[in-house]
Amino acid sequence: MLRNYYALTKPGIIYGNAITAAAGFFLAAKGEIDWKLMLMMLVGLSLVIASGCVFNNYMDRDIDGRMERTKNRALPSGAVSPKAAIIFAGLLLFLGVIALYFHTTNKALIAALVGFFVYVFLYTPLKRRTVYATLIGSIAGATPPVVGYAAVTNRFDSGALILFLILVFWQMPHFYAIAIRRIKDYNDASIPVLPITKGIYATKIQMALYIIGFIVASAMLTLFGYAGYLYFAVSTLLGLAWLWRSVRGFKTADNTLWAKKVFLFSLIVLTSLCVIIPIDQLIK
Repeated sequence: MLRNYYALTKPGIIYGNAITAAAGFFLAAKGEIDWKLMLMMLVGLSLVIASGCVFNNYMDRDIDGRMERTKNRALPSGAVSPKAAIIFAGLLLFLGVIALYFHTTNKALIAALVGFFVYVFLYTPLKRRTVYATLIGSIAGATPPVVGYAAVTNRFDSGALILFLILVFWQMPHFYAIAIRRIKDYNDASIPVLPITKGIYATKIQMALYIIGFIVASAMLTLFGYAGYLYFAVSTLLGLAWLWRSVRGFKTADNTLWAKKVFLFSLIVLTSLCVIIPIDQLIK
């Protein structure tokens, strides 16, 4: 039973967002880490994200039942009732807000709630109706590093904006790679993702453009003095390697395999950046 509730929170999403939130925190802390503040930020943010994921599962339970990879989730399979899921989501949100409000900063709480609102009330319903839902969803996914940054600084400045842009540009090719890999599932559920509405070739062009945007946005952390040259070298090299893998897709004969490789490399890119930021801050 508890395993079903745990699965509703989409742990993979929580862990991934926690990593980017920690990177934002380390960037703002500049080597002077308040570990208690960081822990409470991560706990509060994770609870808010978990709540959003449960609400997302609740709202998507009908289309999840039509997709092969999601039909066995707790709600479409009947392992958890819709009423229980709503109560669970509400409790998670309440606890997350309490943790952020009393133990971090107002700006961190605002950023977390903005991400929650966009994910639950904009992205989730709109993904059934418009191809632009992916871009809207990237706004929610780009808020965790801003939460981490604001927990230290209690402000939204150019550093927060750059972190936000990096994550937006990273998410788009990442999500498009998933859409190409799972194009049959999305088609079965009548979700208008870009590979279905505009075609895979047009999606590949978009992916390459967003990766270029990612490279530029990543470099801005160094250009604006927030990160050092070690970070700049690593982020640029990884970005160019990701772009090279993306461009190779224009000649591939197996789009599914290519999309899987681009997707996996996107995870390497983001994880590496989140690891190099604290190291860079210590030697900067």
